[in-house]
Amino acid sequence: MFKLLPAVAAATALLAGAPATHAQTAAPQPAMTNQQLAASFSTNPARFTQQGGETLYRSICQGCHMPGGEGAHSGAGFFPDLRKNQKLAAGAYPALVVLNGLHGMPPFGHQLDDQQVADVVNYIRSDFGNQYSDVLTPQAVSGMRPATK
Repeated sequence: MFKLLPAVAAATALLAGAPATHAQTAAPQPAMTNQQLAASFSTNPARFTQQGGETLYRSICQGCHMPGGEGAHSGAGFFPDLRKNQKLAAGAYPALVVLNGLHGMPPFGHQLDDQQVADVVNYIRSDFGNQYSDVLTPQAVSGMRPATK
């Protein structure tokens, strides 16, 4: 199960008509690092089942990066523009970002298999005005994952 942040728990209790308890109104905890966030998801068995780069993008990525890959720079935060993005020139960079997260982007390595990561990275590298023709393989993605104990 997911652990609710104290503020979310209190708001949920109030919306449900229940009184908030002292534990639910405790001081907020400091923000988690990307590594802590990744670890918090590591016990979550939920995995994305979608297949194909465009389908994965539409299901997972477009909520922040927008349907046309234009990103966003207001409101909830900064979401990079993927259109004609030179940071996508080397397939390893976006693959590592998808696997491990970066800044405000959460890691998806625990929820996507190597083929799915390769597919979504290849999609963004060949769409939105990007024309990077080299293909990222699932084997290359596998080599980017941290070694398991």
